[in-house]
Amino acid sequence: MIRVSMLLMPPDQSGSPSSHRLYTPLHASGEEVPLSPRRARLHEIIFEADTPAGKAFDIALLLTIAFSVAVVMLESVTPISERYGTQLYLAEWLFTILFTVEYVLRLACVRYPLRYARSFFGIIDLLAILPTYLSLLIPGAQSLLVIRVFRLLRIFRIFKLTRYLGEARTLMVALSASRHKIVVFLGGVLSIVTITGAAMYLIEGPESGFTSIPRGVYWAIVTMTTVGYGDIAPQTVFGQTLAAFVMILGYAIIAVPTGIVSAELVQAARDAVARNTQACPGCGAEGHDHDATHCKLCGTRL
Repeated sequence: MIRVSMLLMPPDQSGSPSSHRLYTPLHASGEEVPLSPRRARLHEIIFEADTPAGKAFDIALLLTIAFSVAVVMLESVTPISERYGTQLYLAEWLFTILFTVEYVLRLACVRYPLRYARSFFGIIDLLAILPTYLSLLIPGAQSLLVIRVFRLLRIFRIFKLTRYLGEARTLMVALSASRHKIVVFLGGVLSIVTITGAAMYLIEGPESGFTSIPRGVYWAIVTMTTVGYGDIAPQTVFGQTLAAFVMILGYAIIAVPTGIVSAELVQAARDAVARNTQACPGCGAEGHDHDATHCKLCGTRL
């Protein structure tokens, strides 16, 4: 007999239980219901790289991804497309069908398919196949298939490069922690370029190419970021003086986000813990602590 046990997340700071609840199927004895042998074997091959079959599958997947991205890139080269357009089109659909089957199998071999579908790799896997189908309605949409290159990030897990997985997680934590400061910083920068662009519009005018305030803002952004396309340039003394000020200010501004992220990186590195490369059989989540016995998202035993 099987019952469903409701696992509550820890109470929040107000003392009330979190509204986020996890449901894990359990035997009457309190133990989890294991996946069927077929699904467990499929999960081991698709999600894990500890076995020869799993590693062979992942390596074949990486090669297939690389070839599929190469096909999309070659299709954009006019001489190659004119000569081998049909072959490239068929190859593109072949890869899409293979990835569609793989995506369906990934959903089928985890206990909580929707959790995997909403995960980072689940979303990337879906986006890797949608452009081809969209191209039936929107010509040219297949060019977006280059997003498949993100799937190559699995190489760190496949070859057990846990050191790089840990560093990547530290970087993501630092970027997430600094997002509020970065937003405030970008708000200040947008205010500066808007004022500067309006001032340059008043100083230079249409005669120098500053035909509107948005055009002046564009010039301010290009100048402040030290890109300097040169398509618009001030001609008057006052305009050139303002341009020199914006250039110097640009160098000073570049250092601000670097300092913000660097400070958060130091803090994230202090708080970092070792991670393993095992994927959860319930929802497919990765990045668990090296000594974790249950999934941090769905509670499934690892």
